[in-house]
Amino acid sequence: MPKRVKLEPHLSTKELEAKYRRTKEGIERSHYQIIWLLSQGKTAQEVAELTGYSRVWVYELVKKYNLLGEKALGDKRKEKCGREPLLNEVQQAQLWQALQEQPADGDLWSGPKVATWMSEILARPIHPQRGWEYLRQMGMRRRRPRPEHIESDPQVQQAWKKKLSQQVKLVKKSHPEAQVEVWAEDEHRVGLQPVNRYIWVPQGEQPIAKVNLKYHWMWLTGFVEPTTGQTYWWIVPRLNWHIFERMLLDEAQYFGLGSEKRVILALERASFHTSEKITVPDGIHLLFFPPKSPELQPAERLWPLTNEAIANQAFVDLDALEEVTAHRCRVLMARPEKVRGVTAFDWWCDAVAV
Repeated sequence: MPKRVKLEPHLSTKELEAKYRRTKEGIERSHYQIIWLLSQGKTAQEVAELTGYSRVWVYELVKKYNLLGEKALGDKRKEKCGREPLLNEVQQAQLWQALQEQPADGDLWSGPKVATWMSEILARPIHPQRGWEYLRQMGMRRRRPRPEHIESDPQVQQAWKKKLSQQVKLVKKSHPEAQVEVWAEDEHRVGLQPVNRYIWVPQGEQPIAKVNLKYHWMWLTGFVEPTTGQTYWWIVPRLNWHIFERMLLDEAQYFGLGSEKRVILALERASFHTSEKITVPDGIHLLFFPPKSPELQPAERLWPLTNEAIANQAFVDLDALEEVTAHRCRVLMARPEKVRGVTAFDWWCDAVAV
């Protein structure tokens, strides 16, 4: 039988209900509701399901209520408004300076790490939560860095953006009656090696993802028109100039490219892209990205979207993997707004809208 939570008799059930009904402030109202429901004999799990709070948090509120009574209920952040900050202006400037560099012990900055730094400055223990709060107050946000090649050249990249705009103007001038679109193309290797992603699970539960560790691969090729989110896909067992030529021919036929519609296709300088053996179909104009510049490539943003469908799964073979991947590609073709949201760089849209 579920264990009932013991409450100290600070307020009766009737008093708790009256305060819950009367209170208008959101957090305070929720606190009174939780304690009122518990006073009726409901379990913490039942209260958590009714209120949307976690069971752990319900226990934490009960602990405070039993200790402090009614003073524990409500939004206590308001009471901190008039307090002196833990760090004065000089110390905050020192913290900002420290955050610009890696900690001396080689760790990465985090809320607990900042709290440790504050403890050393203030010569007293500081709760880890305070470190997180100071990071937020200073306008810091946790973000994964975007990879950038150490040999990339910003000036070359900027010149390429202008070249893209010039290419659009040139094609429009050469084919004034044709519709001109600018697409990007990239390849992504997928296989039986696991792809792991964070998922939501009940607190205290360790999720398990079955894996099938085999070095078997195939290639997913994605074409995207970033300004609209339109996509076009190929799944192939290998990549070479002959297969790439077949892709271009199929794209030209699929979209009806020719005198009435032209596509500028931006892509990287892979050997099978630049082979002299390739016959580029009428209607397609190849434009190569500068070297070591993946951050310019909109199609790079497709792979997190396609990987979502195969994350945390084990596939018995490549046929099973291909079936799931193909279905995901069809879903993305039907959801161009989702694709556009991650591929439509501002500078790209400006360059092609000339």
